[in-house]
Amino acid sequence: MIVYNDAGLVPAIIQDHESGRVLMMGWMNEEAYTRTTETGRVWFWSRSRQEFWRKGDTSGHRQYVRGIEHDCDSDTLLIQVEQVGAACHTGTRSCFDNRTIEAVTDRDDTNL
Repeated sequence: MIVYNDAGLVPAIIQDHESGRVLMMGWMNEEAYTRTTETGRVWFWSRSRQEFWRKGDTSGHRQYVRGIEHDCDSDTLLIQVEQVGAACHTGTRSCFDNRTIEAVTDRDDTNL
């Protein structure tokens, strides 16, 4: 059973099923989840427009479901997809192309 937040939504992390790369994150309500499982294409709920949207209907950059998992609390979804084209609305493969910190190589483990 999926646990939805107070707004009736659950975060859905979209991951490339072959590479494991995180492509994007969107929100789903129960109906978007049902549409996703029934059609094999990823559906989201737009919080700003208050409407359903399916990735690729405008851009042609579609997402085909290859697997769905939920985390240990059942309040976050991980959806593995076959991504056709870009996942991000900016035209990039992933929405996560803006690195905010480089790999940490010098750790302070004194408080562990």
